[in-house]
Amino acid sequence: MKKKPTTTATIRILRQSFASKSIEGEVSAGDFNWQFNWQFSNGQLLLEPPLGRALIQDALLRFLIKADYSLEPGGNYHFTVRAKF
Repeated sequence: MKKKPTTTATIRILRQSFASKSIEGEVSAGDFNWQFNWQFSNGQLLLEPPLGRALIQDALLRFLIKADYSLEPGGNYHFTVRAKF
């Protein structure tokens, strides 16, 4: 059975605010880079720029929900996306 392609995504948390219930950061995978803002009170994830956003959005949201309480500003994190970028 052939292995599915994967890409390692890297996240850098820039800011976290419990007052506004949000986390801001950067995510990169392959040759793509995005800025994100996650409003964890309502689960809304905003990604810019739109180029390639569909490739990472679902995987990033799943990672953020799973790692939620362990994310710290200044921290770098990694997760695997089941796609080749």
